Amino acid sequence: MTYPGRGYRAMFGWVQFVRSTDNSSGGADFDMDPFILFEDAPSPYAFFGYRPTLFDAPSRAERRPMAWLAHSFLAHTPLDREQRYVMPLTGFSWGFDVDAAGDITVRPAAALTAADWHEHLPYLDTTHPAWEFDKWRAGAQP
Repeated sequence: MTYPGRGYRAMFGWVQFVRSTDNSSGGADFDMDPFILFEDAPSPYAFFGYRPTLFDAPSRAERRPMAWLAHSFLAHTPLDREQRYVMPLTGFSWGFDVDAAGDITVRPAAALTAADWHEHLPYLDTTHPAWEFDKWRAGAQP
């Protein structure tokens, strides 16, 4: 997919949530997945920049049984608004499972829907109160 916007119009970010059996809820809920260098920054973005690429390499010190699922959303933050604002554009899920023998099974990527984004809105509102989060609108353009 290509996007014709240039300069600031090509600034996007990835908001990523992870649900894993070793997270704070034991896999019951999703947590934010910030880039470790900026995990204390008050931003919902794991990655942000000019035509950003989503890169993630989940790892643990020891290989133990685990179920790991990410919801990754490409979003835009317009620079002409006073309030920090996130407009979701598209999203996909991906992940993996580690069994008792330590074997890894990759979960196939799958498209996410507006309902998936809306499921995360209460969490986003609580964890990032200085930001406004738009509802997913089909065909939204930055």
